[in-house]
Amino acid sequence: MGNLTATAVKATKTAGRYGDGDGLYLVVGKSGSRSWIVRVQKNGRRRDVGLGSAKKVSLAVARDRAAIVCSQVEMGVDPIAERRKAAGIPTFREAAALVYAEQRKAWKNKKHNNQWISSLEAYAFPAIGDRAVNQIDGPAVRDILAAIWLTKNETATRVRQRINTIMDWAVAKGYRDAPLPIAIINKSLPKVPKGTKKHFAAMPYADVPAFTGTLRGKNSIGALALRAVILTAARSGEVRLATWDEIDFEAATWTIPAERMKAGREHIVPLSPAAIAVFEEAKSHRIAGSDFVFQGTKKGKPLSDMTLTKILRDQGLPFTVHGFRSSFRDWVGEETSFAGDVAEMALAHTIKDKTEAAYRRGSMLDKRRVLMDNWADYCGNLTDQNLVRLVS
Repeated sequence: MGNLTATAVKATKTAGRYGDGDGLYLVVGKSGSRSWIVRVQKNGRRRDVGLGSAKKVSLAVARDRAAIVCSQVEMGVDPIAERRKAAGIPTFREAAALVYAEQRKAWKNKKHNNQWISSLEAYAFPAIGDRAVNQIDGPAVRDILAAIWLTKNETATRVRQRINTIMDWAVAKGYRDAPLPIAIINKSLPKVPKGTKKHFAAMPYADVPAFTGTLRGKNSIGALALRAVILTAARSGEVRLATWDEIDFEAATWTIPAERMKAGREHIVPLSPAAIAVFEEAKSHRIAGSDFVFQGTKKGKPLSDMTLTKILRDQGLPFTVHGFRSSFRDWVGEETSFAGDVAEMALAHTIKDKTEAAYRRGSMLDKRRVLMDNWADYCGNLTDQNLVRLVS
């Protein structure tokens, strides 16, 4: 070192690189910007490491920094990684929380708010949650997506978008040098057939009574939650995120707040005696300090969706948890005389016809209570199910 002087550094205006020696360079840009880099080489690999702006970093300080970087490289230490550690590079889980906190204020859809983190908890965090954001590469993300790309394509698409948002944020914050190679990841994923709408695999309703009987023999919180899904015809997420203050044991109702509903409207579920019994049984699993009816293994976290799916998989069943809503709807249509709109209201489906929706303002709670009581009776293995023909 010693080819440059402090005076020369301040006076140099012409674009180019000016070497001081031992790999240290003053880089002058076409715009007149001036910065320091040190060029290092190890095992045949050459790289330039930035040392800061020449306006803020003096020649003497640049020489000291260059010497430190060269020493680190000689000892096999990555100077950039060390710098990031000192700067407090967040893990993917930590970065996700920061991005969520920044962006959620602009989201109008409360359901989107809830799903944003829960989808990452289910599919991304187990694989990359504890990795620093600068250590996450394309292959790791590709493997996360590939696992659910064909079976849960819509979910996988959303997970991909959310991971990419976090990685772009990390680049903007200076925690990563480059974004994910998302175009390459996309090309590596299998092609999803077009023109075919994928439905959730549903258990035939005729098999549901036997299955619920199997569940009654299990004393796990997961089995209780799955029984609640079946008996209420609710979505898995609605059940898993249920809190004790939503359950009115005296009125035998479960009030799901609007922010957890797909349609964005509060939904009151009439609870059959069998459903009430499930929630009563869940009390024995209640954990102090947790508001969730179906508490997960981690404190303050609800039961995961995969816990319910695993129950089906362990029994070798090719059905989905969400498919029980279809089982319920098929049973209503084929085995009862209940009006279709009562079943649709029980499923909390949105009425697409705006005119019809404007006139249908009631919740049909009384009719739905009769329907859900009879569904619970059916699931309870009635003596002769083939003779059951219910009327609204």
